[in-house]
Amino acid sequence: MGVFDLPLNELKVYQGSTPCPADFDDFWDKSVKEAKGLEWNLQLERSSFQTNFAECFDLYFTGVGGARIHAKYVRPLKCLEPHPAVFFFHGYTGHSGTWVDKLNYAAYGYSVFALDVRGQGGLSQDIGGVTGETFTGHITRGVLDGPEKMLFRQVFMDVVELAEIAKAMPEVDENRLGAYGMSQGGALTLICGALVPEVKKIAPLFPYLCDYKRVWEIDLAKNAYDDITYYFRKFDPCHEHEDEFFTKLGYIDVQNFAKRIQADVMFGTALLDTTCPPSSQFAVYNKIRAKKELVVYPEYIHEPIQDFADKTYEFLQTL
Repeated sequence: MGVFDLPLNELKVYQGSTPCPADFDDFWDKSVKEAKGLEWNLQLERSSFQTNFAECFDLYFTGVGGARIHAKYVRPLKCLEPHPAVFFFHGYTGHSGTWVDKLNYAAYGYSVFALDVRGQGGLSQDIGGVTGETFTGHITRGVLDGPEKMLFRQVFMDVVELAEIAKAMPEVDENRLGAYGMSQGGALTLICGALVPEVKKIAPLFPYLCDYKRVWEIDLAKNAYDDITYYFRKFDPCHEHEDEFFTKLGYIDVQNFAKRIQADVMFGTALLDTTCPPSSQFAVYNKIRAKKELVVYPEYIHEPIQDFADKTYEFLQTL
């Protein structure tokens, strides 16, 4: 189990390697306040895809920096009183998915909001305006200009703003919110639980964006994490600013948000995952102070896990 990483007994006590900036909480308190103060310029467009039990909409709003952000919005057709809503977050480079994959929650009487992460495979804008590379991944985008310019700060703020929009919908019970997703979606699920207090249940599966320094130290800064290696090769080949670099990444390291999570957590991890190594995930899980449950898949890699999908549906039915 996890032969390339720490053994399971050590994973369960591992506390992470990436430093947490001294002003982390103040930085994110201000960022959340900024996100909540943005003008939404909300636009709902009825999709050509519809069913006899759910309505489907393309939802657009203005995010930080003026980017227009897109999400799919599905709501049950005959549920008139306020009901729960769930947020779905997709994997890295992906998009908000199909209408069909949200209908199971609509059939149960829930609304669904599925974000398109800016600059990836969906309809959300990434309007740029940063120094340095944009050729590879998004982790280091904006790092040369400071934490306020980092792309994932903007993405995390998009999550907060989408939650504010959902809470304002008259058909949504703002105190019965949940979130789920795998990989990058798992990371944003944790961010949603950390930055949106009204979120009551979250189900992340092998979250991305966790413990960057650990990923680099065990030589797995490849694939989804390859922009860390690319950054050093192009901008700091002798690692003269390594500590500063990883401290900046600490502002967008999901492990540093774990203490802010108040929601119940069902956390899935795959022990043969070389894309998001188990130790990087346990760095988050071990810091969560809220009620939590760990679901371990010893023989799985970074792949969809049907068992966890079923468990998630059951878990979120209790919102």
